[in-house]
Amino acid sequence: MKFQRVAPGEGAAWVRRAFQVFFRQPFGFGGLFAACALVFFGLVSIPVVGESLLIVLAPVGTLLFMIAARRTSAGGRPLPDAVTEIFSATRPRLVELLKLGAAYLVAAVLSVLLIAAVEGNSLTAFMDAVSNPQTSAEASAARLADPRLQLGFLVRLTLGALLSIPFWHAPGLVWWGGQSWAKSLFFSTVAIWRNKAAFVVFGGVWISLGVALAVLLGLAVALLGGQLARFVGTALFFFFSTVIYTSLWFTFAGCFPDAAGEPAATPS
Repeated sequence: MKFQRVAPGEGAAWVRRAFQVFFRQPFGFGGLFAACALVFFGLVSIPVVGESLLIVLAPVGTLLFMIAARRTSAGGRPLPDAVTEIFSATRPRLVELLKLGAAYLVAAVLSVLLIAAVEGNSLTAFMDAVSNPQTSAEASAARLADPRLQLGFLVRLTLGALLSIPFWHAPGLVWWGGQSWAKSLFFSTVAIWRNKAAFVVFGGVWISLGVALAVLLGLAVALLGGQLARFVGTALFFFFSTVIYTSLWFTFAGCFPDAAGEPAATPS
């Protein structure tokens, strides 16, 4: 699957197309997000292995929204079309997708270990201080000023950005490009690097919309009161999150236009 360079303005176009496709099937996308959330809470409740399973299946969740956006763009439906396509796939393709999830789990574990080494117990100490009503403001400020806590925050941001790049397009490259999990990580990184200006615009648009959402929530609290504002805020959060996931397909299709065609052969 060949990738292409796009103009920086395409980053904003990806967001716009996501909203357009979402409003074609708002209940379908909302249902898909709710189903994924239900699976999320179900896996988290499983002792010991639940969180690991959740991380391994994260690329599958990303892929579900990409398939849903692709099919809706072509006149289909998010549900049940996306789930049907996943379950009708050949075994080698599913295995490769699970290998990608396993790689994501390994990367996440290594990241957690690195953060723990940098941060130590500074975050735990800060949270304990904040939650304790007997802690003075000066003591809380001292915990917040801990250099390890600040460095740990920077490491979290850096690792989050670095991990998102190789795994951004990877599920789509495995699914439609027929690539192995390792190749998909490489070509996802190359595609994002060569289209970094478009992704900067893409991220900037979402950040701007997030700020606008925060302002709306503030107004809702002021005008509607706490309980009703929480209801409105929850609805806006689900809407915002669903459209973000919907936009992943358009970033992928923009960088890999061949994705609109038939899937490639599965990797051997």
